Amino acid sequence: MNLTRKFIPSLFTILNAFCGFMSIVYASRIPENNPAGPEMEQAILFIIYAAVFDMADGMIARLLKTSSDFGVELDSLSDVISFGAAPSFLLYKVFFHNMNEFGIALASLIMVFAALRLARFNVQLVGYDKEKFSGIPTPVAAITVCVYLMHYHNKIFNEYSSKILIILLGTLLPLLMVSKFTYPTFPPLTKSSVLKHKPFFILILIAVVVSVITMGKAVFWICSLYILSGIILFFFRTPKKKSLR
Repeated sequence: MNLTRKFIPSLFTILNAFCGFMSIVYASRIPENNPAGPEMEQAILFIIYAAVFDMADGMIARLLKTSSDFGVELDSLSDVISFGAAPSFLLYKVFFHNMNEFGIALASLIMVFAALRLARFNVQLVGYDKEKFSGIPTPVAAITVCVYLMHYHNKIFNEYSSKILIILLGTLLPLLMVSKFTYPTFPPLTKSSVLKHKPFFILILIAVVVSVITMGKAVFWICSLYILSGIILFFFRTPKKKSLR
């Protein structure tokens, strides 16, 4: 029974990795002459499915109190596949393949920095529950890229603006993953936690409603605001230092 309880969160983590692999499979089928086709949409959806499983495995591990070093390592390995390799390959197939070897190097940045971020996270981990992340979480970076590609790239913005934006996303997001900007973690879904973090859960509820109403288009702007919040708070936070006299 104990072994079964411990395996449940890991099952969701494995599904996370599987979705990342499926995203790569669909991205490999994207034709160069029509990147915004059904193959790209499926590749994006599997990264989103991976994010759902990634969130679920942590919540279930906390509820069942089965967090372990094995689970942390497995989660990080899965995240490198789903939120590192998969979005990097997707960016390459949709846009960066036009830039030859330089495009390969740029497209790989999300994968490389996701691996660096997750390795740093595991080394610095003390206990299994953290109140904040250092650097933007890898799923947030991946979802930001995915929603941009699905709803905005070469659709709302013109071709030149889209080119600049996709290069910026492909280079800035990886750097922000290993930055010192801090972001809050998702609190556990318990009654006491919800009451303690009521404003946070109200914001999450509003974000979900707005995302549904806009058919997912608002997710890009919600992720962008989340990313900007850490940067703004970093510069406006006043450190408490004792004056030396």
